[in-house]
Amino acid sequence: MKSHSRFVISVLAFGYAFLYIPLVFVVVYSFNDSRIATIWGGFSTRWYGELFRNDQVLDAALLSLRIAFTSATIATILGTMAGLVLARFGRFKGRTLFSGMITSPMVMPEVITGLSLLLLFVTLQQLTGWPGQRGFTTITIAHTTFSMAYVAVIVQSRLLSMDESLEEAAMDLGGRPVRVVFDITLPLIVPAMVAGWLLAFTLSLDDLVIASFVSGPGSSTLPMYIFSKVKLGVSPDINALATLIIAAVSFGVLIAWVAMRRIRT
Repeated sequence: MKSHSRFVISVLAFGYAFLYIPLVFVVVYSFNDSRIATIWGGFSTRWYGELFRNDQVLDAALLSLRIAFTSATIATILGTMAGLVLARFGRFKGRTLFSGMITSPMVMPEVITGLSLLLLFVTLQQLTGWPGQRGFTTITIAHTTFSMAYVAVIVQSRLLSMDESLEEAAMDLGGRPVRVVFDITLPLIVPAMVAGWLLAFTLSLDDLVIASFVSGPGSSTLPMYIFSKVKLGVSPDINALATLIIAAVSFGVLIAWVAMRRIRT
């Protein structure tokens, strides 16, 4: 039994080390004074100053945050509606097709998704003149398309594991279905909705491939900017940028954890 426990602990330790040690090195080297990112030249915060004086990276970060917030919010609304339909409406005509259309973005290669959306936007532009140019709107639509699937799966799983007797009791007491959804169902699935929103936000903020297809001139997201910089060689300000992203994500996870604990209690 002890050998089994030691093996499990060793595997967990190796897994966490494999995931987090590289992040630790990124944070440490963000305080490197050297112009070469892989050679330690002493402690310094100069690259954080360089980062905040770089208008290109600030514009890219602001655009990515706007897109992530908007697409995550829309995806949460649409994904919650889709999850409710799949979990509460039983067998209906076209359910298999609807379920397949919801989950297909999760298994579809990003290259195929990006190319198909690009062809869609180009065709719409030729037929209707919209969109005038590819940028914030097209990237937001693209990110909503694939992130909505993850929200729908999370919400559906929560609804399937939820006790339906609470909703039935509310309807027995005279509550109409719409009122029951807003007063009983939605408050109970708020943690799933928050988890779906955070996942959609992260997926949007992290996406590179799809955004590269549906973006246009002057609308580079943060991953696109970082990728273009990495191709020319990693500079220390990229380490500083990565450190700030790690700090922001950690802070967001902490807030979500505290909020979910309060909701449960």
